[in-house]
Amino acid sequence: MKRAIPILIMSALLGVSAHAQSTVYTQQPLTGVEVRDVHYMRHGGNMNVEMDVDLGALDVKPQRAVILTPYLVNGSDSLALHSVGIYGRKRYYHYVRNGESMLTGPSELSYRRKQKPSHLAYTSEVPYADWMDGSQLCIVRQDYGCCSSLLAQQQGPLGSYRSVAYKPDFRYVQPVVVTDKSYTLSGRAFIDFPVNRTELHPDYRGNRAELAKIVATIDSVRNDQDITVTSLTIKGFASPEGTYENNVRLAKGRTETLKQYVQQLYRFEPGFIVSDYEAEDWQGLRDYVAGSALEHRSEILAIIDDPALDPDPREWRIKLRYPDDYKVLLSSIYPALRHSDYRITYSVRAFSSPDEIRRIMATAPQKLSLNEMFILAQTLEPGSDEYNDVFETAVRMFPDNETAHLNAANAAMTRGDYTSAQRYLAKAGDGAEAIYARGVLSALRGDYEAAEQLVREAQAKGMADLGGVIEHLQEVRKYAPRQ
Repeated sequence: MKRAIPILIMSALLGVSAHAQSTVYTQQPLTGVEVRDVHYMRHGGNMNVEMDVDLGALDVKPQRAVILTPYLVNGSDSLALHSVGIYGRKRYYHYVRNGESMLTGPSELSYRRKQKPSHLAYTSEVPYADWMDGSQLCIVRQDYGCCSSLLAQQQGPLGSYRSVAYKPDFRYVQPVVVTDKSYTLSGRAFIDFPVNRTELHPDYRGNRAELAKIVATIDSVRNDQDITVTSLTIKGFASPEGTYENNVRLAKGRTETLKQYVQQLYRFEPGFIVSDYEAEDWQGLRDYVAGSALEHRSEILAIIDDPALDPDPREWRIKLRYPDDYKVLLSSIYPALRHSDYRITYSVRAFSSPDEIRRIMATAPQKLSLNEMFILAQTLEPGSDEYNDVFETAVRMFPDNETAHLNAANAAMTRGDYTSAQRYLAKAGDGAEAIYARGVLSALRGDYEAAEQLVREAQAKGMADLGGVIEHLQEVRKYAPRQ
């Protein structure tokens, strides 16, 4: 059996009836009226009221009328919904015979006493206004006598409406602490040597500029007090032109010459510079041919990829079978295959002070680990420009790191940038925290059903302490405006 909602009398009465002449206050439930199953909810752009009004015990004398009017009230704002009028026999026919509308107008649901329903399924829908958030729903009984005189009035609350706003609980993930911050800088120099020679002449052709590239790369880290340079690797390559044996000599000798040149400039400790060589850069040649418009591109690639061919027969076969294409290779690509690749390995010291990390972030963010950036973010106001910039920088510095993308998505949601958040979450992986963040984004976009499903999925994957989040989503979903 459904429990009736008790109707208590409010301490002050709404003075909103245009035909009220006098007011009588009572301290009793509405006489003869019982209300059940009250639903006072917002549906999209409208506010809906539904209730079951039990009129079975309501008795109205022949010369009397009883008007029941629900009201929405919030401070000085109020709105009367359409009324229900129960009229004694003489009072009812008085209005009918005189061609008058009933007491509250044409929208009133009017009944003669003997024809009133025992239970009335009352519904009313009005446009939603902001003041209705936090409003009370109450019902007023007004008893009228002849000449529309108000004899008595009762009033009681039925319920209230309060929107429940979704409050996101962002879960940032602390990046893995990196103790060894080792990095590399790589480059390629095209040092020109006299034909078939290995001695290096700095002023020969464009060598001055190419050597300056190597020096500039070394100096960029060697002169930094936060950096310790640990090694320099130089690897020389020759082109496939000529015999493989001679190319071994050229690649090895030219690499050693370049190594000695750099050593004389810096006086590194023995073993600091590591040299290597590759006699013929066939991979470089293949990459060029594959992207070229050579007439016999496919045939040349087949020769390059033939594992049965040694370097010299391979080069001679291309030269003899496709002489026109070979001339293009000899003039356009072989010079670029004679190059020296260099790689500097260095380590960056750790930073723990937020002030120091802030300084490094502004000048050289590439020195920071992901965790060091996170340390700084924890000291900043969420949503501030500096806070957002930390996570944006983290993504730029670590473009393949899922944690960086996850935290950047949280920061984007904090500032209301849901488009960027979705883009970051696409690269945040499928861990529990990333799934949970997708649930937060769904909730912020108003899809609470999808949000709850994703949060439950994150919980199933081992993310703890989500019970309260699920309960909050259920509450928001319950009171969310229906679209």
